[in-house]
Amino acid sequence: MTATLLKLLVTLTLLLGSALPICAQEDLTIAAAADLQPVMKEIAARFERETGRKAKLVFGSSGNFFAQLQNGAPFDVFLSADMAYPKELEADGLTEPGSFYGYATGKIVLWVPNQSSIDVKAGLITVADPALKKLAIADPAHAPYGRAAESALKNAGLWQQVKTKFVFGENISQTAQFASSGNADAAIIALSLVLSPGMKDKGRYFVIPQELYPPLRQAAVVMKASAHKSAALRFVEFLKSPETQSLFAQYGFQRPEKSQ
Repeated sequence: MTATLLKLLVTLTLLLGSALPICAQEDLTIAAAADLQPVMKEIAARFERETGRKAKLVFGSSGNFFAQLQNGAPFDVFLSADMAYPKELEADGLTEPGSFYGYATGKIVLWVPNQSSIDVKAGLITVADPALKKLAIADPAHAPYGRAAESALKNAGLWQQVKTKFVFGENISQTAQFASSGNADAAIIALSLVLSPGMKDKGRYFVIPQELYPPLRQAAVVMKASAHKSAALRFVEFLKSPETQSLFAQYGFQRPEKSQ
């Protein structure tokens, strides 16, 4: 082997070796509100099939993600359960201009497990039933679905009657787990979770009237600090497709309003 050929092989090896970590970094990291857990797994799988790009999903409360992103958390895309958080990040100059997209509006329900004797058909007034001793809601301090539950209970005149029953979940997914595991008698949770494969046959629910709480308008945004902006922007565009919007609808989300 000549010295020139050997040098060429070494150079190619170094180039290929240095390319590996770059490829590994091409995966998107997406911070997603906990109510999106069932639908986002399907969306991410479809996105990967169509684009070849993987999306790493991290689920939690929108308020916690908001605080992390203000402090430079390395997420490429933020899908919030409250459009106010992305709007504030946008106002602070932390998002990619023009990337804001209101992708859906969520709903809340009162849910009890199948084995419960509590009849949710009576509506939200059910929470005042003496047999219902523990009511799980997401923490209103940082979870939009928790704030929606608080608003609904206050507007229905039930807050004072039930405030001693509360079991607070860190996010809406944990709140659902409290009720399904028996750590709470009932829960006010996202309709999307109730319709998920893991819960749809495990309980009964009442859809809380929309007029009792402010609309849960949810929005996505690409972070300006993202190292994969083109892929991140493509993901947000993917959310707008008719196929993705139909998938959101299957999980009880309303289509986004054009004014968002």
